Amino acid sequence: MPEDPQSATPTPSPELFLQPLSGFQLTALLKAALELDLFTQIGKGAQTPAELAAACACSERGARILADALAVIGLLHKHNGQYRLTIDSEAFLRRDSPAYMGAVADFLTSERQLEGFNRLAEAARIGGSALGPDPAHTPDSEVWVNFARNMASMQRMPAQALAELLLPRAVAPCKVLDIAAGHGMFGIAMAQRNPHAEVYALDWPAVLNVAAENAARAGVADRWHKIPGSAFEVDLGRDYDWVLLPNFLHHFDIPTCEALLKRVRAAVRDEPASQGEVAILDFIPDEDRLAPPRAALFALIMLANTPAGDTYTYSQLEAMLHHAGFSDTELNSLGPAAHRVVIAAP
Repeated sequence: MPEDPQSATPTPSPELFLQPLSGFQLTALLKAALELDLFTQIGKGAQTPAELAAACACSERGARILADALAVIGLLHKHNGQYRLTIDSEAFLRRDSPAYMGAVADFLTSERQLEGFNRLAEAARIGGSALGPDPAHTPDSEVWVNFARNMASMQRMPAQALAELLLPRAVAPCKVLDIAAGHGMFGIAMAQRNPHAEVYALDWPAVLNVAAENAARAGVADRWHKIPGSAFEVDLGRDYDWVLLPNFLHHFDIPTCEALLKRVRAAVRDEPASQGEVAILDFIPDEDRLAPPRAALFALIMLANTPAGDTYTYSQLEAMLHHAGFSDTELNSLGPAAHRVVIAAP
């Protein structure tokens, strides 16, 4: 009689710990492929190791090994010794694609990011980053200029999805505050969605210069305005229909978040017939903090790189908003995007 597979004793496997231990190899693989512009050259017709070697100025052996490895992990197709792009690498890793995201590697694998993870055990012992004072919190920091220049492509789709969620019928005049604007994509998407929207972007001066370039390219520069300075100190202005907080609260502890949200509460429009709202877009895990995977794992980045940052569940964000003076809150999904959105009104 055959054995019931459900009653069989599972066989131990080392894969669950070997895969993370070798994960750095895949990071190096993708960085090398981007540096050599391998995806772009395949898209242009270099399909054999010899053709790739000539196009990428590398050895034939090196081209073959890199391309084979990329095929193993699903970023290339291989057939009869020739390589071609997948639908994902065609869209996001070919440099001449309008959706190119290869520049993201420069920020995600920056020296400080890697050092933070190299010292993760130390960060766990002390409860925050082991890297010392965070240069990202200084007005002249290059960290967020790097972020603004290299992460815009990754945020374009979430920004458009957020604008569609907040402005389903884009017809009425609208005043928007984009806090920690960075690349500016979230405010820019609101301006593109609603031709009557006026957007005020808040960030450090050098960062806003990058965002201003993006606003000009998007054709909304005449309705996009700068507020240079710290979100905790500068005058935010008043009577906003929407205040956007995209990917910002996770950098801070709960008391700091609540202090900022109180400032936001004073900045939103507060009229019975026309109340303003705040939209918090972030990596928001389920209450057990185990899913969705990217949101749940994002807390590791905060442990490695910030003194007290964290990912916050909906119940935690709801409590912060109530303490800051907001009464109505709701949690929204952005479909396949990793982010969720909490919307709150006074």
